[in-house]
Amino acid sequence: MRSDPAAGDGLRPAPPAVPGVVTSEEIVATARSIAAQQEASGAIPWFSPVGGVPGHVDAWNHIEAAMALTVAGLADEARRAYAWLASVQRPDGSWPAKWVLGEVTEPGGESNHAAYIAVGVWHELLMTADEEFAREMWPVVRRAIGFVLELQTRRGEIIWIRHENGEASDHALLTGCSSIYQSLRCAVALGERLGEPQPDWELAADQLGHVVAAHPEAFADKSRWSMDWYYPVLCGPVRGEDAARRFAGEWDTFVVPGLGCRCVSDQPWVTAAESCELVMALDAAGDRERALELFATIQHLRHEDGSYWTGWQFENRRHFPGDRSTYTAAAVVLAADALEGASPGARIFKEIAGSPLGPAEASDPNACGCELVSVANPVRTRL
Repeated sequence: MRSDPAAGDGLRPAPPAVPGVVTSEEIVATARSIAAQQEASGAIPWFSPVGGVPGHVDAWNHIEAAMALTVAGLADEARRAYAWLASVQRPDGSWPAKWVLGEVTEPGGESNHAAYIAVGVWHELLMTADEEFAREMWPVVRRAIGFVLELQTRRGEIIWIRHENGEASDHALLTGCSSIYQSLRCAVALGERLGEPQPDWELAADQLGHVVAAHPEAFADKSRWSMDWYYPVLCGPVRGEDAARRFAGEWDTFVVPGLGCRCVSDQPWVTAAESCELVMALDAAGDRERALELFATIQHLRHEDGSYWTGWQFENRRHFPGDRSTYTAAAVVLAADALEGASPGARIFKEIAGSPLGPAEASDPNACGCELVSVANPVRTRL
């Protein structure tokens, strides 16, 4: 592990660098652009006010930003972010979908938002080895995962939101459920590390991962969004030859040579966050060459202060939507760390607790209607 001499203890990993693309100093500048937008409470909005319109906060992007702060060595800012999140968790384990300037504007609780705290806490434990922090956050994680699993259907997918009136939505999202799969794996690992194993969470993760990989009918059709294309690979349910086929199937739809990855298939708009998440998905699937190429490509969206423009509208040739967002900066930092691979948290999209993230077998094949081959009687039967 490379160490940061400024840390004093010789143990803190130095901020990552990708040779020929970004230096450690540039990564720190990118992280500082996130910290510059952190509110006094510790909350991290999407962006500073643009045209008088303030950026909103949501738990998922807030956690991603906190992870990036830790990677870049901004430890105090990261802990403030986690402390704020713990302070505003609701009794049922969820968080509101959106805040603006400290006021809740969308009260419904999204399942992937709640689940992601497990990824953040596991990442912080890997990066700092601070088990006391993990123990302090464990009740927060437990409540959050409890909320999430109450939204899991018998088949295995997890409904995307519980509305303010307590009613659950009627559909699940592929991107959200892919992220929840990784979150559940991190939550299971955290429980094991803290001596509080959660076997039911592991079974839930297996069923969810299987449904993500094998049952597209379980999810609302959001296929125009690139996230639905690469998230099943990024978060682990799809790997190996299936990942290669998935990438090949829509590569020309979403990737614009020399510019990056589109946000949606039918708009001339590439975005740095989606591009960097695709970088991490490619890297996790073993396609390092294209990951490095794409990471270098997206640097055209870097601002001189280290922040990143959210996107580029290549027909109108202008930045769109016109902001430099914290979640975009966070994705850049995490992608750089994944590519360099030197920090303790750099492999969080590749393995959890030493076990590779990858496809899961259904814990209840009857629930999803899969056909199995009996070892004792090799006749295809529907269980």
